[in-house]
Amino acid sequence: MAESEEEVDVLVQRVVKDITNAFKRNPNIDEIGVIPCPEARYNRSPIVLVENKLGVESWCVKFLLPSVHNKLLLYRQRKHWLDREALADITCTLLLLNPDFTTAWNVRKELLQCGALSPEKDLYLGKLALTKFPKSPETWIHRRWVLQQILLQSSGRSRKHPQSEEEQAEGEQADGEHSRRLGVLLARTLHQEMKVCSDAACRYPSNYNAWSHRIWVLQHMATGNVKVFHDELSSMRLWVSMHVSDHSGFHYRQFLLKELIAELSQAPASTTSSKGIPQHLCSTLPGSSPPLPGHDQANGEEADEEGRQLGSTTLLQLFHQEVELCTDLIQSFPGHETLWSHRRHVYYLWHNWRREHQCHRGSNAGSEPDHLDNGPAGPLKACAQSPAGGGQDGVNGQRHASDSMQVDGASLPDPRNSKRLKRGALLPGAPALPSELGFVSGILDSGCNPEQRRFALAYRKWLDTVIGTRQKI
Repeated sequence: MAESEEEVDVLVQRVVKDITNAFKRNPNIDEIGVIPCPEARYNRSPIVLVENKLGVESWCVKFLLPSVHNKLLLYRQRKHWLDREALADITCTLLLLNPDFTTAWNVRKELLQCGALSPEKDLYLGKLALTKFPKSPETWIHRRWVLQQILLQSSGRSRKHPQSEEEQAEGEQADGEHSRRLGVLLARTLHQEMKVCSDAACRYPSNYNAWSHRIWVLQHMATGNVKVFHDELSSMRLWVSMHVSDHSGFHYRQFLLKELIAELSQAPASTTSSKGIPQHLCSTLPGSSPPLPGHDQANGEEADEEGRQLGSTTLLQLFHQEVELCTDLIQSFPGHETLWSHRRHVYYLWHNWRREHQCHRGSNAGSEPDHLDNGPAGPLKACAQSPAGGGQDGVNGQRHASDSMQVDGASLPDPRNSKRLKRGALLPGAPALPSELGFVSGILDSGCNPEQRRFALAYRKWLDTVIGTRQKI
């Protein structure tokens, strides 16, 4: 084992070179790790590459990490010179072993800005570091910075204004091709980020940093893409069913619900049917066909009303599906506080949205019956006899910056139902206070365990003190 300073320096140079060569031999490495090995038993490299897995024998880490750390600090203090290639190799080795070293990420920022590194390469390095350290805050911060550079580059590229008509036609064609490639790049980057976040969340329970990054990515890279938000909500259904105690995962689902509510509750027909919705879905929306000559203002108002009615129906379906999910998970996995907190959150979202919807309809069309009324003649009477319900904690009631939302064909209501809704037909099942109280009573009467009983009683108390009081006002 190396002990003298010269031997350590030779060992470090060899290990750094072996790591660099490993990435050259296999550019598809997808995981790193430290192999428990107290001492060097064989005269061979401590870097092990098996298929797509890269391992570092633990005996060399105590020599490797301090050495590359000191070299980088000396470089920042201008006491030691390193070229760009050496800086890239040293920072790569250092960050794979200690990704929370901010100075190393800052050096790579400088290398990226001067063109010595590509954004894709830094995203790949961060992805590997997260396989060993899935909660590393500095890695997530640097990852957001790199994504911001990609967005700035994509939005800041402008072409010189052409002079002739021929040049203008060529320029428009080139711009169209550039926009298409850019869209493909951003879509691929978005998909990769979602996968990186999912892998990190599976490796570390309640990984707040990973879920916060996932929210940031949607807010900055999925603006106007409605389908992404609904697809995320659908895909997360299986994940939360397998991680019923992960508060951060359910918080992410609540964020998606808030975004969908913010868009669908205020989008008229023209907005609902034109922002990012595929053609085959636009054709199914009421009022989405081209306007005929002679259409007057009344027809436009009618189309807007149909659009708002469609948005309300879609939201009711989302609430109904979320309530069913909460009910199934609470009954299948008793005694998990996360599930009851999520139910409270969903019901609070529903309660606030329903109040706002009633106020809006009362101010704009006071003479029209409110199809969301929870009275004896309202459609929610049917829900009161069903155990489906939902809730939310009022602490997180703030609304995030909203993007244009879209739901896929599975969630869009049948456009033929729009006229039935005007006649007062039943809307999809939605939460109601009697149904929630009935659900809690059913849980308490089923002989549940002490934890489940305690959460059920706390939820019933919240319904009585918060929701019941607000309904009386």
